[in-house]
Amino acid sequence: MLALRIIGGLLALGFFIAIARRYSRREISRLSLIIGFVVTLGVVLLALVPYAFNPVFETFNFEPGNNGRLIALLLVAAALMFMLVFRLQSIADRNERSIRLLVESLGLERFDWREADRRRGDGLLLVTISPAYNEAENVGAVIHAMPEEVDGYRVLPIVIDDCSEDDTAEVARKSGAMVARLPIRRGGGLALRVGYDIALRLDADVVVTLDADGQHLPEELPVLLKPIIADEADHVNGSRMLGDYERGPLVRHVGVHFFSWVVTVLTGQRVTDISSGYRATRADTLRRLILEQDQFWTSEVTIEALRQHARVTEVPVTFLTRRGGESKKPKSLRYGWNFTKAIAKTWLR
Repeated sequence: MLALRIIGGLLALGFFIAIARRYSRREISRLSLIIGFVVTLGVVLLALVPYAFNPVFETFNFEPGNNGRLIALLLVAAALMFMLVFRLQSIADRNERSIRLLVESLGLERFDWREADRRRGDGLLLVTISPAYNEAENVGAVIHAMPEEVDGYRVLPIVIDDCSEDDTAEVARKSGAMVARLPIRRGGGLALRVGYDIALRLDADVVVTLDADGQHLPEELPVLLKPIIADEADHVNGSRMLGDYERGPLVRHVGVHFFSWVVTVLTGQRVTDISSGYRATRADTLRRLILEQDQFWTSEVTIEALRQHARVTEVPVTFLTRRGGESKKPKSLRYGWNFTKAIAKTWLR
């Protein structure tokens, strides 16, 4: 026990020295320094003069010799650790939300609202949203293929540049799209929320999302819009499984089937392509959705629409492999794990 007490005391002192150094570099607050000092003092006192805590043990009838005091210390340490972890997680969540709101606000501020109002025109408006990161090689062709009007809806293409390192924003503008550029890269989910906010502020009637890498065909916009025009759906998911697709890696193909089955089981509605980013949503439905994912967002919109009791349907569309450039998706196992977490978080709200 003496050796254990010595090791515990030394570790506590090392812990406090590390905290003090971080405080001197202004990396932590004074409150964190005080908490660290109190914890260190308690451990050092326990290591040097354990009998000083006898009155506390005796108050709660923890007698020596039966490991009761050791168990009590472990319980107190576990409770203290839990409280500290909870505090750190709360701080991290607040900081994460603040950064998210700041990036979204800056993205909205950088958008050319006057030009968007001018181009909006009168009548029904369909806004297309394309999150993009380093897609200068592909985004121009996507915008050029966009029709100016679909079934009486004027089409306004908007590209949300997720702080690309190439000329994505410039190419998109020259091709005829409106562009909002984010100051730092946060992921397609946050870019999508910025695009949705812009579309709703422009009083769009329908909002369509499609990839900027050329995998989705703008010519198929009427297919997605048809169930909404017929008042048969509030949210339409474009499914490659019902339509046609160029086969990519086998593991991704299996993943599409597996995750679609999982969502079908969780929601009670058959979904064939939950990872599709090609979808159309009524603006009034979009206003009800709670979207929080910064990445791996493709499942969130459809699951959230089902959670809000929106009428959700799928239509057959064509998926191509990307025309050029590199995929921004992580390795298959990591992608699968994060996609699973995104589904679980959305369904558990």
